[in-house]
Amino acid sequence: MAKQYDHINDRIKKFIQAQKMFFVATSTSDSRINLSPKGMDTFRVINDNKVLWLNLTGSGNETAAHLDKDGRITIMFCAFEGAPMILRLYGKGKIIHPKDKTWNSVKEGFPELAGTRQIFDIEIDLVQTSCGMSIPFFDYKEERNQLNEWAIKKGEEGIKDYWLEKNQFSIDGISTNIKNSI
Repeated sequence: MAKQYDHINDRIKKFIQAQKMFFVATSTSDSRINLSPKGMDTFRVINDNKVLWLNLTGSGNETAAHLDKDGRITIMFCAFEGAPMILRLYGKGKIIHPKDKTWNSVKEGFPELAGTRQIFDIEIDLVQTSCGMSIPFFDYKEERNQLNEWAIKKGEEGIKDYWLEKNQFSIDGISTNIKNSI
């Protein structure tokens, strides 16, 4: 049932582009595993082995801490409509902050979203599909707008203050290095 590939083929790319939600898992050898649901228009397939994910300000910054220290990341998509499928992308990620010289070139492929924190540049080394026949059907209704409204209300300086207060360290005390991006 499970199939493995060394790249993102056209069928998988179309599947990714049709999804409204994905899940991100990261860890280091000595930290908790972080698993987070993600949404909005924040994911791009750049080529057969590279994806970009625009990361927005949230209550934590676990992914940045883990990628900075270890680099390993797994991204999972599930079909909640149509034919069943679970897709996992395994790879190594690096962080691109707004002050980095490559920021403008990678940011241009994404919408302007308040609270944009960083972009994760992920090199994919394994793609795996599995059946997903136990995943229930769900109907997509609409995007939630609360995060965007919250970030707009905070403003750019308020977001930076929030990063310093809430996003500098993982729950295990690992630095996210976000302070260097301000």
